Amino acid sequence: MYNQLAALATEQQLEFLTKRLTEMESYNGTTGELDKANYLYEIIGSFPYFQANPDFVWKQELDGDNRINVWAYLQGDSDKKETVLYHAHVDTVGIEDYGNLKDIAHQPEKLAEFFRNYEGDEEARADARSGEWMFGRGSLDMQSGISIHLANLLYYMNHREKLEGNILLLFNVDEENQHVGIRGALKELVSLQQEKGLSYVAAINNDFISPLYNDDEAKYVYCGGAGKLLPCFSITGREAHVGESLLGIDPTLIASEINRSINQNFSLAEKLENELVLPPSCLFMKENKQSYNVQTPVSIRMYFNYFIYKKTPSEVLASLKKIAQAACTKIENELADNYLAYREANKLPGRSINWKTEVMTIQEYMDYLTELGEEPEKLLNSLLANLSEDLDDRLKAFELIEALQQLDPEKKPRVILFFATPFLPSNTLQEDEKSVYLKEALREVLQEAEEEYKEVFPLRGYFPYLCDGSFLAFHGNQAEIETVKANFPGMNALFPLDLEKMSSLNIPALNIGVYGKGGHKWTERVYKPYTFQTLPLLIRKVTERLLTL
Repeated sequence: MYNQLAALATEQQLEFLTKRLTEMESYNGTTGELDKANYLYEIIGSFPYFQANPDFVWKQELDGDNRINVWAYLQGDSDKKETVLYHAHVDTVGIEDYGNLKDIAHQPEKLAEFFRNYEGDEEARADARSGEWMFGRGSLDMQSGISIHLANLLYYMNHREKLEGNILLLFNVDEENQHVGIRGALKELVSLQQEKGLSYVAAINNDFISPLYNDDEAKYVYCGGAGKLLPCFSITGREAHVGESLLGIDPTLIASEINRSINQNFSLAEKLENELVLPPSCLFMKENKQSYNVQTPVSIRMYFNYFIYKKTPSEVLASLKKIAQAACTKIENELADNYLAYREANKLPGRSINWKTEVMTIQEYMDYLTELGEEPEKLLNSLLANLSEDLDDRLKAFELIEALQQLDPEKKPRVILFFATPFLPSNTLQEDEKSVYLKEALREVLQEAEEEYKEVFPLRGYFPYLCDGSFLAFHGNQAEIETVKANFPGMNALFPLDLEKMSSLNIPALNIGVYGKGGHKWTERVYKPYTFQTLPLLIRKVTERLLTL
């Protein structure tokens, strides 16, 4: 492969590599991920530098997973330990959205031909006719990004004198689901830091960017990534026969009120200047009845996607608990009013009924059970070992919560609030001297690049979509670490995440992304002129400047 690439200019290398990688399937959770990782390992291994230094390219086997990460280390011409990490993810989402075009979802030329005559999307048709866009699953997210890192690795292999430090390259799996690859990479980053004495200046991801509105031509650069929590609500009511439904507590009423208060509620989104922020979204809401009967539902499960930027998990937890308490109080009052109206309409005597529903975090509930003399932690550990592997990890967490409730002698109506997988911390440059200096250097490079490339490069703090850079640092204190762990049942088994390692690594996470449209859609396409011509040069400028800090 080296001989084939060496004969091409950078732009040609990138078009060739992106097309070749797009043609290869690497859907998340399939053997294609492993095949593509091995293919990338072979490409890097063909480069003369790595032929001479075979130990500088290696595969990392991931614990409990049959997939691998691929690493490469390129040492500059000096003995400096400053190192820039290049990283990109190997996997893609599936092709279900392509419908009857599935057979050509990985064939850029045939897709371009289709879209040239497609009347259902005028913008995609115009792009196809321009010849400046490459279509296909993964072309944008993110085989073109992998290609840029490969081409720049090849460039610096031949120009090591330009490096005032080193480049560490990581191609990891499983960005589109559980982030197994980047989580597994943390221990490798720590080991390399210890063995080689590396000092990580920053990480450069090139996950895709797109126009944020019509006629938006800015090429956004991010010095961090948004975080994500998955707050969950396990809601248990009090069942009743439909003939006496007003005597019960219907958990679907509580869930509906919680959902109405949280879902798409922009007042819950953090307000940050010049940042794209998003409100929480309900991803799942389902009551647990397995078949028809005339009993009202006993329990319901729901969880939300919740983006975080400057907020801490503790703050989100406290806010959502208040919302749940307010929802329960509102339903309690409405049930009392409805029962009074029912009693008066039917001329029935008064009756003492309690519609109160208690709201607790899982940490508070575990403490409550412990005070009763129960051993909730022991029960969780035994259950984790026996949960079906086929069960979704979020549903495993609900199973754990509902098992804990069997220990509770009171069996009160309750809302139990907890976190489930995945959890991505927010990661952006802080206010310390090093971060301020890095951001200022980045601004200077982008200003120079704007003049040279005739592009606009707005610098933002948070990549607005989820990305692996979130795992390269954790800015919370020890108390925050403990809060996350205490409110994430089965975290060590369901989503092992070494927050202490992340805190000690503290790698600034930059995203200087490939440019295109239709990410995660069947219209996915990458814009070749910017991505193949300008972006690799911009990343080189940033790399060389960072290594002189």
